[in-house]
Amino acid sequence: MAGELDPIDLEMLRLLQKDGRMSNAELAQRVGVSPATCHRRTQRLFDEGHIRGVRALVTPAKVHRGALVMVGVVLDRSTPDSFQQFEASVASLRFILDCHLVAGDFDYILKIRVDEMDSFNRIHGGQLISLPGVRHTRTFFVMKEVIDNAPLDF
Repeated sequence: MAGELDPIDLEMLRLLQKDGRMSNAELAQRVGVSPATCHRRTQRLFDEGHIRGVRALVTPAKVHRGALVMVGVVLDRSTPDSFQQFEASVASLRFILDCHLVAGDFDYILKIRVDEMDSFNRIHGGQLISLPGVRHTRTFFVMKEVIDNAPLDF
C-alpha cells in the first residue's frame, strides 16, 4: 500500500540519513534484500516524498560561513497577510538557511550563517530590519554547535 512504511523501509531511511552516498548494493546487503528490490524501494521512497533529496553537508568554516546566528523576529501584526508578506520576502534572501514560524516570544526564528560578525551587522542593518512588518529582532550568536542537523529518530 502506498505510503505505508515497513521495517525494511524504515531501516533504509535510517541508513541513508547517516550516509546518503551509500551504494545501492551496500544498502541492499545491509537491509537483507536484493539490489533490484532495494532500488525499487528507494525509488518509491523518493516518489512518495519520504526522501526529499540528497545533498552534501558542507563544512561551513571551509566556505567562510563559520559564524552561526539565530534571529528571533517579532512582526507588527499577527495576521495571515503579514505572515505571507514576511515569508515571501524571507524566501528571496539567500543568506537565510532556515525560517520557522514559532509560538512564544517571537513570530519567527531565522538561522543565518556568515563569515564574521561584521557581515551579519551589514545584513541586519540593511536587510533584516527592513523586511515587511518587522517590529523588532533579537539576535543570538552561537558560541558552540553541540548538535547540528542530527538524523531523525524513528
